[in-house]
Amino acid sequence: MNSLQKPGAFAAFYLAAAYVIGIVTFLVVLDYPSLTDPAQKVALLVEKQAVIFWTNLLMYVFFGLVLVVLALALYDRLKSSAPALAQVATVISLIWAGSLVASGMVSNAGIAPVAAHYPTDPAQAALTWQSFETVASGLGNGNGEILGGVWTLLISLAALRGGGLPKLLNFLGLLVGAVGLISVLPGLADLAGLFGLSQIIWFVWLGIVFLRKNE
Repeated sequence: MNSLQKPGAFAAFYLAAAYVIGIVTFLVVLDYPSLTDPAQKVALLVEKQAVIFWTNLLMYVFFGLVLVVLALALYDRLKSSAPALAQVATVISLIWAGSLVASGMVSNAGIAPVAAHYPTDPAQAALTWQSFETVASGLGNGNGEILGGVWTLLISLAALRGGGLPKLLNFLGLLVGAVGLISVLPGLADLAGLFGLSQIIWFVWLGIVFLRKNE
C-alpha cells in the first residue's frame, strides 16, 4: 500500500490546486460566467486563447489523469476493509476521469478553428463555439456533479466502514458527495460551485493524511 500513498498525496494536492487555478482564472481573471452573449464569449476566446487552452489542460485533462492516481491510491488503502465499495468507487472515478479528459480535449479542439473563422465570420464562429462548449460542458458534468459526488460519497462510506481515513474527513466527504448529487436536480446546478469549493478542502485533507502515513 505504501508505494501508492505518496503519489496519492501529491495527486490530491494537485487536484485541489487545479480547482483553485480554475476558479481564479474563469471567475476572476476571465469573468467568464458573466458573459451570456455568445459573441462576447467567442471574442474573449479569441483574445485569451492561450489562457483558456492551458486552463482547460490543468482543470480537465491533467485533472482527469491525476484523478486516476488518487483513485488507485484510495482503492489500495480501502480494498481490504471494504472491497466492494472500493471497487465500485474506483470504477466511477475512472469514468469521471475519462469524462473530464474528454471535456478538456473537446474544448481545446474547438479553439483553433473558431479563432480562425472569427475574423471573417464572427457570427458563425460564435455558433461553432456554442456547439463545442455544449459538448464539453456535458462531458465535464456541467449539468451537475453526479460522478464526482457519487465517487466522494462511496469513498467516504468505504472509509467509515473500514477505518481507512479519519472519521471527520469521512463526514466531510459524505457532505461533499451529497452536495454533488443534489446539484444534478433541476434548478440546483449552481451547487456544483459549492461542491468544488468543499472538495478542495477534502483533497487537501486527503493529501495530508497520505503524507502522514509515509512519515
